Formats: sequence, C-alpha cells, structure tokens
Amino acid sequence: MEKVKKKRGKLQNVLREQKARLYIIRRCVVMLLCWSD
Repeated sequence: MEKVKKKRGKLQNVLREQKARLYIIRRCVVMLLCWSD
C-alpha cells in the first residue's frame, strides 16, 4: 500500500508540473498576442 501511495504522489507532482508549464506557456502566448496588437 505504501508503494501505491508514493506512486500516486509522484504522479500528482508530475501533473502539477505540467499544469504550471501550461500556465506559463499560456501567459507567454497572451503577452505575445497583446504585444503584437
């Protein structure tokens, strides 16, 4: 059971990292679109 818990925690960390990356990329795209106007 402990191994499963650890694995799930790792998965959530990866998901959180991907979410943060997507958020940053989205912010950059929005800034670029605003600047290009």
